[in-house]
Amino acid sequence: MIHSEFRKLGTIRSPWLLLAAGPLIVAAGVTGLVQSGGNVHDPAVQGQALAHVGLAALLTLIFGMLAVAGEYRHGTITDTFLSFPDRGRVMTAKLAVYALIGAAAGFVSSVTALAVTAGWWAAKGGAFQLSAAGSWRVLAGGVAANVAFAAIGVGLGALIRNLAGAVAAALAWIALVEGIAGQLAGPGLARWLPLSASEALDRASISPATRLLPQWGGGLVLLGYATAFAAVAVVTTLRRDVT
Repeated sequence: MIHSEFRKLGTIRSPWLLLAAGPLIVAAGVTGLVQSGGNVHDPAVQGQALAHVGLAALLTLIFGMLAVAGEYRHGTITDTFLSFPDRGRVMTAKLAVYALIGAAAGFVSSVTALAVTAGWWAAKGGAFQLSAAGSWRVLAGGVAANVAFAAIGVGLGALIRNLAGAVAAALAWIALVEGIAGQLAGPGLARWLPLSASEALDRASISPATRLLPQWGGGLVLLGYATAFAAVAVVTTLRRDVT
């Protein structure tokens, strides 16, 4: 089944084009940070530049939705379940494949962040500290966020099944729940939400007012969300009719 999932992904271009935008967003984010006056002589700014890897996780979230919602959209889900009647194993294979590709996408974005940051630091006369332990933790957190959001996307796509609806729900959550309701509830509650947990994991706070969890805490919270959505993907697929 895992081989079948990879083969299906190899026949369509849209998921790969989506993931290819990740490194471009990372490069644009690092460039914007430097061009807006980021001090390349400040070690903290280096961490902020590398933390842009986490931005690519929003694309792996949408990528994960294609696992199930994309198949419903193209009408291939029936053939998939006829070929592999054990739906639980099908969903487990999808989660494994999409999480693995999410990790690969996060790794590519990390390499991009390293290259672009090093380039800008050299151009501006800054000292790029590749050996700094904090830098590697930021990059590792960014890769982990990409993996988690890919799994969350699979679960969300299985729950909603309409691709446009799943994407709209994710964007609405980010804009309304995380962006507005989180602020109204206060930073103490907002930091437990998925996007804030991912910011804690890759050390990239979008809102300066948000009090982030420690990196390990953000990782555990995001792992909890990913596990919950993975369970939702399996349970809803087992209980619902295909049509």
